[in-house]
Amino acid sequence: MSARDDILRRVRSALDGVSPVTDLPAAPRVPDRGDLVALFAERVEDYRAEVTRCAPDEVAAVVAAALGTARPVVPPGLGIEVAGSVVDDGLTAADLDALDAVVTRAAVGVAETGTIVLDHRDDQGRRAITLVPDLHVCVVDAAQVVADVADALALLDPSRPLTWISGPSATSDIELDRVEGVHGPRTLRVVVVG
Repeated sequence: MSARDDILRRVRSALDGVSPVTDLPAAPRVPDRGDLVALFAERVEDYRAEVTRCAPDEVAAVVAAALGTARPVVPPGLGIEVAGSVVDDGLTAADLDALDAVVTRAAVGVAETGTIVLDHRDDQGRRAITLVPDLHVCVVDAAQVVADVADALALLDPSRPLTWISGPSATSDIELDRVEGVHGPRTLRVVVVG
């Protein structure tokens, strides 16, 4: 008998009668969707982002309030009427820089990390529009919120460009002074629908 066979024999003997882990029921990560959405909102706010929850029929009014007087760019498939907005049809960086805000939807929201994921479909637009304006208003449907990154990855297409947003753009210098808006929007406002 080889050393390998001897080790495997001892392992099998030690595990004899032990139920495999797959026989155990899966423990839920979060008791229910309401808790999941509340956790998402709490974690997003931890990143100094503003969260507003609303009903589906209130989305346009909440987005307008989140924008204030800012003039936004919107992706072509947003599906929300935004007064004074400019629809992105390939705007240049200079054109985007002249606008104050962007309004998008999201592909997924991650409760555990307070992260929003964009996969840049028609309702989210191309990456440039989400990085240049100083204010990002992002609409996340409650049904899009998942427990953790693993759940988000299971829903996302890895062949699409993905932008993961955890709060407003921020960095720290050598003295750990936080500076916002260096690599993207300085302000993030999230509208959770449902």
